[in-house]
Amino acid sequence: MRQTRQPSPTTRRGGWVPHGYHLDTHSHTEGQLVYAAAGALATTTERGTWVAPANRVTWTPPGFEHAHRFYGDTDARVLAIPLGLCGELVAHPSVFAVGSLLREVLLALTGRPERRPGADERLLAVVIDELAEPPDQSLHLPQPRDDRLRAITDLLHADPARAVTLAELGRIAGASERTLSRLFHTELGMSFHRWRTILRIHHALVHLTNGRSVTDTAMECGWSNPSSFIEAFTAIVGQTPGRYQADLLAGGPLN
Repeated sequence: MRQTRQPSPTTRRGGWVPHGYHLDTHSHTEGQLVYAAAGALATTTERGTWVAPANRVTWTPPGFEHAHRFYGDTDARVLAIPLGLCGELVAHPSVFAVGSLLREVLLALTGRPERRPGADERLLAVVIDELAEPPDQSLHLPQPRDDRLRAITDLLHADPARAVTLAELGRIAGASERTLSRLFHTELGMSFHRWRTILRIHHALVHLTNGRSVTDTAMECGWSNPSSFIEAFTAIVGQTPGRYQADLLAGGPLN
């Protein structure tokens, strides 16, 4: 059995954490990358929630309050980014895609002592270079400020598979379908359908990480059939649900 060890949020190191482990809202004077080499994690800030499976890494700049929750038996890697380097990265919380090179560098920096003077500094420069690409917005789930939107998004968070139209939700929230549709676009930057799809994908990632089958996950997250679920999952995550589970068993992605 793997030994559970909780990684410190302020150091460069890793540790296995149990399913459901939660780090309450906090902030850092340095930047922070958190990577689930196995399992998955959710990072939540005032800008919304990002779910990061093993082909994503979450980035939180200095001073941003955030919380983490881990799903499945998670190999959590935490890398502090010195304040002087944070200006090289985007100035808001984000999630980035993790390719083979970035994965290996993150594992090296968080998995072993520095082998010779300056080695970690050179590896950290590679991390910064690899994160020069624009962040991946596909798994970002923004959270609303408008009370009417919050009322219906809270309902869907509690039951993402709920088969309900925007018009029906409008009657619950006391707003017209047209008003809610406009609010989704102006406040959250996406349609209601897109927001609910990402919410369901977040829940699907958790189910798959916990070993649920693709078919069961599709049904429990609101898809009418596995084919439509596989199509939506692949479009947002970048790989099929089956490949995602296979990567978990293999110890991580090989994109």
